[in-house]
Amino acid sequence: MKALLCKQFGPPESLVLEDVPSPKAGAGEVVISVKAASVNFPDVLIIQNKYQVKPPLPFSPGSELAGVVKEVGAGVHNVKPGDKVIAVTTFGAFAEEVKTESGRLLPMPAGMSFEAAASFVLTYGTTDHALRDRAQLKAGESLLVLGAAGGVGVAAIEVGKALGARVIACASSEEKLEVCRQHGADETINYSAEDLRERIKVLTGGKGVDVIYDAVGGPYTEPAFRSIAWRGRHLVIGFAAGDIPKLPLNLPLLKGASVVGVYWGDYARREPQAFAESARQLARWYLEGKLKPHVSARFPLERAADAMNLLASRKAKGKVVVSIGA
Repeated sequence: MKALLCKQFGPPESLVLEDVPSPKAGAGEVVISVKAASVNFPDVLIIQNKYQVKPPLPFSPGSELAGVVKEVGAGVHNVKPGDKVIAVTTFGAFAEEVKTESGRLLPMPAGMSFEAAASFVLTYGTTDHALRDRAQLKAGESLLVLGAAGGVGVAAIEVGKALGARVIACASSEEKLEVCRQHGADETINYSAEDLRERIKVLTGGKGVDVIYDAVGGPYTEPAFRSIAWRGRHLVIGFAAGDIPKLPLNLPLLKGASVVGVYWGDYARREPQAFAESARQLARWYLEGKLKPHVSARFPLERAADAMNLLASRKAKGKVVVSIGA
């Protein structure tokens, strides 16, 4: 089988496509024939040795996939060969076949395409954990989404609307903001052309926003937090802008506000029952038509490095997918 390999840490251009032996399922393991895998920001970091998970070289990047079960090992009873599944693997997904623990699998909802399935769990799972669990977002509250046209940003718009919030989407171009409106954003802010704080003030009548969903970091975190409402919650999702911001701690004090960390990967591992409930809720919302993964670009496996560069450049809208065996 073919796999995209990271043999030395570096940019996406350093990855190589090679033939490698097909994996064999051991006890408790499953081999999946991969149909599609999506690109996520941690995939760009892990090949540069900048991510908290550091697999031994060589390895295949790619953390989220959809495919068909090829083989199951001893003791596996939750799936069988031929089942369509979604898997979150941390790494290994940019390959024609992947071996993983059976506990990492979720069934594909009926009617979902492989592309949509490969674009679903990480972004929507992170967002549901952030908004329902960590922020306790309530109907009628306001939600500000930074980087709203990205994969997790679109998910935040849709989950926020499913929970009954008023969603204010922020992005860097009108083209990106149009994607946000298509996915349900009530208001938009172009922070490359508008003053973020002033626009938030106008849109909230001076009250500020109840919840900030921040997957961007960099120069946008502090002005957004300065616009938070009393008892507001600022969700730390990630740092797509590259820089980890430093927030003056007098700001949460003055607003009675909270800075809340969101680490979905460890949550899914530490709290499996809560994760399973979240997955069931997301599947229900998908079947009700409230969640619609936005796939804006598709690449074959041999061009997965281009897919990763597109995401790293912050030019992608929604999700970028690597089509493998579809």
